[in-house]
This record gives sequence, structure tokens and C-alpha cells, in this order.
Amino acid sequence: MNLKKQLGVAFILSLFSFMAFGYLALLIRAEKLLLFDSAIISYIQGLESPGLTVVMEVFTTIGSVPVVLPLSLLVLLILYKLLRHRKELILFAAVMIGSPILNQLLKVFFQRARPDLNRLIEIGGYSFPSGHAMNAFTLYGILTFLLWRHIPVRWGRTILLIFSTVFILTIGISRIYLGVHYPSDIIGGYLAASFWLAVSIWVFQRYKERLFRRRKEAA
Repeated sequence: MNLKKQLGVAFILSLFSFMAFGYLALLIRAEKLLLFDSAIISYIQGLESPGLTVVMEVFTTIGSVPVVLPLSLLVLLILYKLLRHRKELILFAAVMIGSPILNQLLKVFFQRARPDLNRLIEIGGYSFPSGHAMNAFTLYGILTFLLWRHIPVRWGRTILLIFSTVFILTIGISRIYLGVHYPSDIIGGYLAASFWLAVSIWVFQRYKERLFRRRKEAA
């Protein structure tokens, strides 16, 4: 896919994510998602078992800052030392730094209280959008974008996509299972992260396009 197509895809994705997030926020403010949230919470928490609780706790830990931060630093080190892709390093750092900042701003703006139904772990703060969902989508989304072009075989790209999707979805589900988020919080987190990721990639690809034009004109 050439740069112009990538710019178009990133722009459309960012616009869709922004509009979808806004619509979701309006539905939450109007309390029109109560039945939707309750139905999904009842189903997921109805699967509760000691073994599944352990699995969900592991995945929710994977999506937490104490894990995401060192993993992000490891990726930065790999990009800098092994791949020598310094432009991609800047993109990765900007995405990972901006995501939690955006999440906190949104949480403070909406100030949605967390659910209080069969909570298996204790946690403070506001609920919407989910920070874990944003962390997971941002981290594994940007990793997929950066690694995709460096995997020459289709099956390798397929494994990367499946791996990222499973982790993103399971981390989100774990927050519902453990009783600390509404399903709409998780969806909101995915949409907010998708918007931020798409905008960041658009800026990055725009920069690369301008750089390519300058080199072409200078040649």
C-alpha cells in the first residue's frame, strides 16, 4: 500500500473513530446503554470460575501500566538498537505517551463512576473510557503497524494480527469480568485509542510523504 492510500485509510479511520466515540458518549450520558451493559456483564460474569478468574487477572495485569511501560521501553530499545528505525521510534514514543494522557483527560471530562456489581478486584478512579482497553489497543495496534512491513511472509503477518487481536479483546473482557468496567467503557477505550493511533499514523505518513517529495525534487 502506497503512502497516499495509507494516508486515506488513516484519515477515514480517525474520522470514524471520532464520530463513533462521540455517539457512544452521547448514549452513555443519556443512559441508553444500561440494558446493553447489564446484559453483557451478566453473561461474562456468569462464566465465573476460580481458574478463569486467574486467567482474567493475568490478562488485566498485562494491560496495566507496570507491564505496558517496561514492554514499551523494550520495544523502543529494539527499534533503536536493532532495527535503527529512529523515525518509527519517535512515532511509537508519541503514541504511547499520548494515549494515557488522552485517557486521563477523557476520564476527568466524563467522570463516569465504575460499576459496583460483583467486583473481584478493587480499583479507584473514573470508568469511561477504559485505560486498560486504550493501553492494549494502542500498544498492540502500533506494534502491528510497525512490524507488519518487516514480516515478509503472509502467515507471519496473520499470526501477528491474531496475536494482537486476542490480547486486545481479552484484556478488555478481563475488565468486565473482574467487575471494574462497563462494556461501553471498553468500547469507548478502543474507539479513543483507534482515533489517537490513526491520527498519529496519519501525521507520521504525512511526514514521510513530504520527505519523499523533497528527496525526489532534490534528485
